[in-house]
Amino acid sequence: MDLPVMPPVSPMLAKAVKEIPEGGFLYEPKWDGFRCVVFRDGDEVELGSRNERPLTRYFPEVVEAVKQHLPERCVVDGEIIVPNGPRLDFEALLQRIHPAASRINRLAAETPASFVAFDLLALGDEDLTQRPLAERRARLEEALAGVSAPVHVTAVTRDVATAHRWFGEFEGAGLDGVVAKAETLTYQQDVRAMLKIKHERTADCVVAGFRWHKSGGVVGSLLLGLYADGALQHVGVAASFPMKRRAELVEELAPYRTDDLAAHPWGAWAQASAHEADRMPGAQSRWNAGKDLSWVALRPELVCEVRYDAMEGTRFRHTAHFRRWRPDREPESCTYAQLEVPARYDLAEVLSGA
Repeated sequence: MDLPVMPPVSPMLAKAVKEIPEGGFLYEPKWDGFRCVVFRDGDEVELGSRNERPLTRYFPEVVEAVKQHLPERCVVDGEIIVPNGPRLDFEALLQRIHPAASRINRLAAETPASFVAFDLLALGDEDLTQRPLAERRARLEEALAGVSAPVHVTAVTRDVATAHRWFGEFEGAGLDGVVAKAETLTYQQDVRAMLKIKHERTADCVVAGFRWHKSGGVVGSLLLGLYADGALQHVGVAASFPMKRRAELVEELAPYRTDDLAAHPWGAWAQASAHEADRMPGAQSRWNAGKDLSWVALRPELVCEVRYDAMEGTRFRHTAHFRRWRPDREPESCTYAQLEVPARYDLAEVLSGA
């Protein structure tokens, strides 16, 4: 492979802001998939990830789509997604990261991925990373004119009113918000030079366990649950505490610790079958097989309020953020009924550049 921009590339990132900014921005939907920089030099294709580890072996159907649809020599930044009817399916996307080639090939046929392009870093022998975004976008549209599924060019607008409409509507198709990029922006690797605006909501959750911090001796994350049909379902974790607060939590949680897993609603975590079926908190990490996911059980009597952005099925899509304890709430009152459900929106409309 011999391109003007060579792998690995650390993708340009976005920092979170509260409101959609105005003036001199290009607005795009925020896709909820795997960030991917595609490198193509003839029949040589590499799919680079956000952490610079190749995704190539996991998505053979995307490699073939790149060869069919993208220019002969190019570097394109975008997102790998798995459409499932009218919505994105992030859980199906997660399943694609697997060591067995036979499973990868089977899932490539059963849950094929698509690629959504949103930036052009190189074309032919030309390095475009120091060109302004507005120019790169125009070149992207020209280079990928006429592409068809499973390759798409993301929708874009300069109209802030349209961006607000997308923010409200596209969540129903499983998207994550809106990204704002200055038209003059050069491509800056591993720099949070873009702006992202995501949905924020709150929920009251039962705290039924915790994990130790990797440094040891302090709390790393709280394990959160919500009730459904009388059973406490594991919905995710709350983390990102200052170190002083992590130490305080050890003492606050001590009175609730229990060794009686038989009576705990997540006592089945030790059973491998339960890991696969219900995503119990002791399940092995698909991303890091060596990561310690052991946990300490707590009697399910504490309630806390957390901030979250979106749900993926029955779980929080990302790590939730602890806001405060809620001693005024009964654990049994913490159900899925409190969660806001976005209005449905057809993913096909988003992919078509609506």
